Amino acid sequence: MSAEIIDGKAAAATLRARVGELAAGFAADTGRKPGLAVVLVGEDAASAVYVRSKGKATVAAGMASFEHRLPADTAQEDLLALVDRLNADDAVDGILVQLPLPEGLDADAVLQRIDPDKDVDGFHPVNAGRLATGLNGFVPCTPLGCLMLLKERLGDLSGLNAVVIGRSNIVGKPMAALLTQASCTVTVAHSRTRNLAHHLAGADIVVAAVGRANFVSGDWIKPGACVIDVGINRTDDGLVGDVDFASAASVAGAITPVPGGVGPMTIACLLRNTLVAAHRRAGVALAADAI
Repeated sequence: MSAEIIDGKAAAATLRARVGELAAGFAADTGRKPGLAVVLVGEDAASAVYVRSKGKATVAAGMASFEHRLPADTAQEDLLALVDRLNADDAVDGILVQLPLPEGLDADAVLQRIDPDKDVDGFHPVNAGRLATGLNGFVPCTPLGCLMLLKERLGDLSGLNAVVIGRSNIVGKPMAALLTQASCTVTVAHSRTRNLAHHLAGADIVVAAVGRANFVSGDWIKPGACVIDVGINRTDDGLVGDVDFASAASVAGAITPVPGGVGPMTIACLLRNTLVAAHRRAGVALAADAI
């Protein structure tokens, strides 16, 4: 068996194009573009690359991009004051504070300061609670992208057995909540789970987000399973995921590559969340199945 490669780049391009169409319609209806503000503190090289790519994608989708770059020695109160200004700015629909923050800054306090209705990263406790209880809120972009890829490949997920490897607030926990809402039977595993292979043996869906290179062996995978690899790990052989791709691809029915799988969907879903935030804030209807 040779797994179908799930093309995250193509799926993300389709989503970005749809967001662009709807953003143009929003601008025509309201006289302004949806706006995304990104805050970067310090000179972390990887973060700077991410912020630059997010800014380009925002503009390409016909949205307004507002970048705020602050020095690494920015005081906590100054960063919080900036968040307060962005919360009050009617041109800003979404706020993203790029993580990690420099040492000495309290990331939790900053994220909790963001207006939940502008929290397009979906990290605010209010949005976590909305997701857990099935209310409309913002879902973290990476698990939302994973869900879209799964539905595109499998259609109705109802009744499928899913194993999520990883329990972070950013990916693992929200991923489990989304799959539960999709009527999957969900197991949350992690690096300390005993006999992980046993749990994976019956899994129709595997989402690996544990942060360990090649952690999941192909001989643990159920034949025909759909494998979503969230991991991005730098090794001497280049970027690899949390799943041993070669061995898993020989067993799985479908699998995401690293890179080119989940990653492109993350930015596309950020744009999607910003568009939704703009419509909600402006009181403009957006069909549930529009994006």
